[in-house]
Amino acid sequence: MSELTGRIHSLESFGAVDGPGIRYVVFFQGCPLRCLFCHNPDSWDFQGGTEMGVEELVAKIVAFRPFYRDGGVTLSGGEPLAQPEFAAALLERLKEEGLHTAVDTAGSVPLARCRRAVELADLLLLDIKALDPALCRTVTGADGSGALALLDWCQQHGKPVWLRHVLVPGYSLERERLEALARYLRPFTCIQTVELLPFHQMGAYKWQELGIPYVLAEVKAPGPEQVALAREIFQREGLSVR
Repeated sequence: MSELTGRIHSLESFGAVDGPGIRYVVFFQGCPLRCLFCHNPDSWDFQGGTEMGVEELVAKIVAFRPFYRDGGVTLSGGEPLAQPEFAAALLERLKEEGLHTAVDTAGSVPLARCRRAVELADLLLLDIKALDPALCRTVTGADGSGALALLDWCQQHGKPVWLRHVLVPGYSLERERLEALARYLRPFTCIQTVELLPFHQMGAYKWQELGIPYVLAEVKAPGPEQVALAREIFQREGLSVR
């Protein structure tokens, strides 16, 4: 297992928004989704990034242990579960090092392919792009059923989840859609918190550099009142909101 290699987009040694505490974040290269609001479209190509071995990567991670000793390591992307064997091998080694691990995923990889990596992770940061399949196809190119199936599995097996949802005006940031999602999530005791992530334009320049049409170029970031309304909707259903 330790001789496996994977494609890595980038590394961040001091992540503050990728799970509990300060995190070392490993961004995997490659993603099957094409989210309209993606701020890392340069991570889509499975042939991009840098090839790295498990032990090489673990050595880099543990060198920064003093910075994240009260946090841990997060596998992000791209889609880390799209490299399931490599992700599992890395998580296994990090567990041997006594490090808390999280996997940031959109559930776009069938669980049958990535179950071992999911089982090894201490926490899943699960991104539900949209509850409605038609809207999800519009914003990601897929219907989102994989994310819901993964959430069901987490509920059945007691896997802790931080649920993430991006608030995009004109798409996901609509009262009825938010209320439907909040009602859907209410019974899931595996969800420790819901992170409502306001859409932003910080990655727009990457789309231009890659020559990819950016549909959301004219969409503005939601204002404080819109974000507050979304938070209230989820809190009304008894969900913890970050």
